Amino acid sequence: MSEEQAQAVEELSQEVKDVKLENGSAAAANGTPSKNEDNAIPFKDAFKMFSKFGDPKSDGKQITLSQSDKWMKQAKVIDGKKITTTDTAIHFKKLKLVKLGIDDYQKFLEELAKSKKVELEDIKKKLTTCGQPGVSTHLPKSTAAAATVGRLTDTSKYTGSHKQRFDESGKGKGIAGRKDLVDGSGYVSGYQHKNSYDKSH
Repeated sequence: MSEEQAQAVEELSQEVKDVKLENGSAAAANGTPSKNEDNAIPFKDAFKMFSKFGDPKSDGKQITLSQSDKWMKQAKVIDGKKITTTDTAIHFKKLKLVKLGIDDYQKFLEELAKSKKVELEDIKKKLTTCGQPGVSTHLPKSTAAAATVGRLTDTSKYTGSHKQRFDESGKGKGIAGRKDLVDGSGYVSGYQHKNSYDKSH
């Protein structure tokens, strides 16, 4: 996650806290619980959070298709069976806009729900109860990186000239593994080879 994305996530989480505090204080004044039983946040606030996700310059008033898909995947509206990213792309593009404001986005959801024979309220409920935007990966980055490094540094899998650079235990041979060194162990300095045949003749 880039620094900008991290900053955007931090700002969004602060906004969520502020919204919850506002809702809580208003509800406390009315003597009602601060949030309903399924932890839903107002649709408008959820829309604003996801429309800012990954785009620090966004004012939260318009959402792109990729931001919408991120939101729907997190909310499990896009499940790959009943509703797919192809379905969302088709209905999003029908509105002929790159970014949708909240009113156009409501129309998009209505059309999507109608064509897929899903209750609009069910979609909205999922979208308002999925929490704030998060970056999800299947493996923690450190684990994935360790696996990659482990695979690349396993000398038993090396072939060709690279294999010659390591001994059986996987320890590097240093320069001897990279260059053919002449074995000078039998060399005596100043020795001049004279053929015995030359002496006799």
